[in-house]
Amino acid sequence: MAKQLPALSDHLRKFIEQQHIFFVGTAAPEGRVNVSPKGMDSLRVLTPNQLAWLNVTGSGNETAAHLLRSSRMTLMFCSFDGPPLILRLYGRARMVEPGSEAWPALVFLFPRCPAHARSMSWI
Repeated sequence: MAKQLPALSDHLRKFIEQQHIFFVGTAAPEGRVNVSPKGMDSLRVLTPNQLAWLNVTGSGNETAAHLLRSSRMTLMFCSFDGPPLILRLYGRARMVEPGSEAWPALVFLFPRCPAHARSMSWI
């Protein structure tokens, strides 16, 4: 049975930090739902109620396009080894782009990566 929690516990934070891949789901008010796999050490738990993930080049940028129209975002983490667990985080996200005032305060949280960082989502 699914549980709704007000914040991430230390146990769930550790679970998130151990995952090699996670999924981001967004949807514009009309049209398709987009679900994108993410990884590459691109997510940070900032507080029990706030995360940031770095959006790097790869496939299209439908996630950013959706965020311009609707701030709804779901992150999903799945246990592929160890005890079974599916964790979904529902929230409102905002996109932070290079050159914005918030970018320098957040980008230092992530290692330099070979892919180009095109935006960051803060949920």
